[in-house]
Amino acid sequence: MRAVVYDRYGGPEVLSIAEVPAPPPGPKQVLVQVYATSINLSDWETLRGTPLYSRIGGLRAPRRPVLGSDIAGRVEVVGSEVTLFAPGDEVYGDNLMLKGGFAEYAVVPESALAHKPVSLSFAEASTLPQAGRSHCRARPASQPVCRC
Repeated sequence: MRAVVYDRYGGPEVLSIAEVPAPPPGPKQVLVQVYATSINLSDWETLRGTPLYSRIGGLRAPRRPVLGSDIAGRVEVVGSEVTLFAPGDEVYGDNLMLKGGFAEYAVVPESALAHKPVSLSFAEASTLPQAGRSHCRARPASQPVCRC
């Protein structure tokens, strides 16, 4: 599969496109064909390696070669212990711990995904996980409660 990869911290100049193997899902994971992804502050911080907490798991070099936490796509394969999703399901979610959204396929924990509402495009759904949570936290007290 094709993926945008990096092997050292830095700016956009350290990114490149490469052929990498599709990751196999573990027992509680789902392999998602990524149809859309969004770029967030967490991606930028992890790419740059700053602030220091963005290097957790990879102090000198990135632990995971593919960035991209917020994704939307279609389930390809489910792990043996997955109960909420089946191949063909349209999903979206925040894969912050494993990343991988800047690739054609990403492995995501079942707990990090939700069924994509039919009223949303894949592009729209991919923008919701982190930005949606930020919006809910930043809302004025006079607005209805967000369920994030």
